[in-house]
Amino acid sequence: MISTQHSLFVECGYNQLEIDARVAQVWHEIFEGPNKFYWETENGLGYVMDTGNNDVRTEGMSYAMMLAVQYGRQDVFDRLWGWVMKHMYMMDGHHAHYFSWSVSPDGSDRADGPAPDGEEYFAMDLFLADRRWGSSGIHDYAAQARELLHYCVHKGRDEDGEPMWNADNKLIKFIPETEWSDPSYHLPHFYEVFAECADGQDRAFWSEAASASRAYLKTACNAYTGMNGEYALYDGTPYTEERFGRHDWFYSDAYRTVANIGLDASWNNVPDVALCDRAAALQRFFLTHDRTCVYEVDGTPVDERVLHPVGFLAATAQGSLAAMHSVSEPDAVRNARAWVHMLWNTPMRVGRRRYYDNFLYAFAILALSGQYRREW
Repeated sequence: MISTQHSLFVECGYNQLEIDARVAQVWHEIFEGPNKFYWETENGLGYVMDTGNNDVRTEGMSYAMMLAVQYGRQDVFDRLWGWVMKHMYMMDGHHAHYFSWSVSPDGSDRADGPAPDGEEYFAMDLFLADRRWGSSGIHDYAAQARELLHYCVHKGRDEDGEPMWNADNKLIKFIPETEWSDPSYHLPHFYEVFAECADGQDRAFWSEAASASRAYLKTACNAYTGMNGEYALYDGTPYTEERFGRHDWFYSDAYRTVANIGLDASWNNVPDVALCDRAAALQRFFLTHDRTCVYEVDGTPVDERVLHPVGFLAATAQGSLAAMHSVSEPDAVRNARAWVHMLWNTPMRVGRRRYYDNFLYAFAILALSGQYRREW
């Protein structure tokens, strides 16, 4: 197996046997143990449930598929993807060729539209499955990924409906009908792979999208606190309209942004220094402020408590992969190691809210162990 990245766990003094055991434990907790949230059906398919909301989401299904390919579990990957295609794929209508972002565990409809973070993860999952296992017959993973990305880009131009990326600024939308974004949706390290694997006519688009997302994240993440709003306008300022409730503060969705910045730094030989500075600023801020409190992006406290404390901690720890390269934060390396140790000493979450937290925990463990791969 190739393409193992640098292990921050090893650098922080943990031995490989301990690390491997933690990596194995993560799979067991999510897919097999008494606190799992993955189930298999009588017809040979499988799904994960958002235990906090009692539904099945494209977010969670795409996350579970990512874990399956990272752990080399093609059997689980195919069960999950089969469930997605059977119960979430929209074959006709305005959103044809996208996936319903939320359905009931029995497969019945709950939502009539998609959420782009699911689609971009599905495409990446499929490309990685192709890299790991190859594509043939009914499992032509790469062809399915290319088809999905085609609609994500070409709807509104060559296909009916709205695209998931704005054609002019190359930024991902919150949902196809809107003209604003969610900073945690921005995955430039995925788009670099899309630029290698998508349809030839779209490869330049994905390369531009990677650059556009990195530039966007620099504006969306506050330079002093490192925080970003859950939703943000195309200029990076927090989205303040309450059409979907309040989402201008640093809250659940937003925790993922620094984790994405960390993985982007890990996968690329030349990390974006400004984004590394943002990751380091976030780590510094939360080492000296109440980590159970919600904040506006400038650091103003909000009378609200963190809903996903384990997920927040894990994602911030994954940001160490970028924060280690900061040039503007004098204690960046020390702080990054402190977050790695905090994560190591934090158990996975149990109870109703374990779904989101433990996915972020799983990604952080893989990334910090150098085992979150893009090729084999």
